[in-house]
Amino acid sequence: MEQRHQRLIAAAGCIWLLTAVALVSGQAEPDVTELRLAAEQGNADAVTELRLAAEQGNADAQFHLGGMYGLGRGVPQDYGETVRWWRLAADQGHAAAQLSLGAMYGLGQGVPQDYGETVRWYRLAADQGVDDARYSLGLMYGNGRGVPQDYGEAVRWYRLAAEQGHADAQFSLGIAYANGEGVPQDYGEAVRWWRLAAEQGHAAAQNNLGVMYGLGRGVPQDYVAAHMWANLAAAQGHEDARGLRDRLAEEMSSGQIAAAQRAAREWRPAFQSR
Repeated sequence: MEQRHQRLIAAAGCIWLLTAVALVSGQAEPDVTELRLAAEQGNADAVTELRLAAEQGNADAQFHLGGMYGLGRGVPQDYGETVRWWRLAADQGHAAAQLSLGAMYGLGQGVPQDYGETVRWYRLAADQGVDDARYSLGLMYGNGRGVPQDYGEAVRWYRLAAEQGHADAQFSLGIAYANGEGVPQDYGEAVRWWRLAAEQGHAAAQNNLGVMYGLGRGVPQDYVAAHMWANLAAAQGHEDARGLRDRLAEEMSSGQIAAAQRAAREWRPAFQSR
């Protein structure tokens, strides 16, 4: 739980990969979406029509065509083509393409790795209100990639996304409060943000809540609540949570363990994970 941002960001680096292959942005017109779906199934006419729309400057078509090249669906996989089409869409202000293009620069796929370019494209998407981009910018500031390391700026971007319900940003904001990085150390605030993420099913946040309840930091000590949160995280494969759950059980009565297990069985996410 007491990990530094450096470790957090290394673990969370997969966001670049996740955003780079995210094809459904909710921005496409229905006809473009239908074309993409047909094209991905190998419909040659649909591929031709989608490409035609892209060549005529349709930003959604450019974005989806780039995504198809990235995944090799309906066309041969080619990251260079992915970058080319995403850049055309991004230059028109297509927020999902800007986010995804930033991801490609971060990964060094189809372009030389360049964190400065990653930051530039993330910022353009973040300025359009894209919470994944805001969170990603927070990571870049927290790790000093493409920008000078600045925990205060990291917190600012995390908060913008966290307040919109972004679970990873909520988790990262909790880390900032727990470590006193960019904000005064405040275990109560750490718990608050981790709880919001944990209620969405965020395993690392659930584990951290278990730690806080077990230690009585930011909340009254409560082994039943600690065991419940650790158990929920362990069920998702979180290795630290398994160890925490087992250590807590050694200090608990059989009645407390039964109550914690019942609470874990009855728990439901407050809302869908992002």
